[in-house]
Amino acid sequence: MAEDRSSVATHGDEGSIWRGLKGLIFGADAEETLRDQLEEALDRHEGDPAPDEPGDLSPLERQMVRNLLHFGERDAGDVGVPRADIIAVEERTSFDHLVQIFAEAGHSRLPVYRDNLDHIIGMVHVKDVFAILATGADKPDEIGTLIREPLYVPMSRGALDLLADMRAKRVHLAIVLDEFSGTEGLVTIEDLIEEIVGDIEDEHDEAPAALLVPIDGGAWEADARAELEDAAELIDARLGEADSDVDTLGGLAAVIAGRVPTVGECVDHPSGWRFEVTDADERRINRLRLHPPVERVEEDA
Repeated sequence: MAEDRSSVATHGDEGSIWRGLKGLIFGADAEETLRDQLEEALDRHEGDPAPDEPGDLSPLERQMVRNLLHFGERDAGDVGVPRADIIAVEERTSFDHLVQIFAEAGHSRLPVYRDNLDHIIGMVHVKDVFAILATGADKPDEIGTLIREPLYVPMSRGALDLLADMRAKRVHLAIVLDEFSGTEGLVTIEDLIEEIVGDIEDEHDEAPAALLVPIDGGAWEADARAELEDAAELIDARLGEADSDVDTLGGLAAVIAGRVPTVGECVDHPSGWRFEVTDADERRINRLRLHPPVERVEEDA
């Protein structure tokens, strides 16, 4: 009987946890320690290959629940497309050029700016462009008549609040503004959903290229967007150590140099690794070649 009572109590606790999960998802009141209880429940099943019982959570479902628990901790500045990767069009762009940009970009919405990217005045939806092409209507000389209003949000706007804003206003693109009202990046509703369910790729998405590729002599070709955490794991643990608040190899190289280095310029990391800039513009580093320290070369030899 004692074992039966223990079993009932255990199942009762688990039932309480999952009732709490429903409350978290569907908006019911939740106890203060619910997040910790859910984290502990997920940790107990970490690494389980498949549900123990019919109806239990699969590994994918467990990961989605974990992502959901941390979704509320993120804000608009943490998700979406950074400024350097935004594809936008100038307001005086011709209709034919707009069609070409849509075809090359593969996006359904494009921001429209006036003079520079810090002055985004709206967005254009590919459906409006296609409606003109499909019906044979007269093409506008400029794209002003096609411009729609996006959302404008500060970097500090919570991801959950932003998702609610998009749903309420039926706008699926938000321009993220920095503290000076300049353009920090943009977020689509797909970006927010991906924070929970993982990357969503369609048949038009290209297969992602490796950001870190080993080459002869112990060197590495690197995309500047490669995370320091990945570089530390794949190349050298010392590359993951940074005094400044940077997350990528490109950001680290710029911090060490004190500016954006030019193509062909080399930056020395304290560990002895040398960062050679192989592709860059005036605003950012695009690609690097990492040359190993002398002691690493001697060891390999």
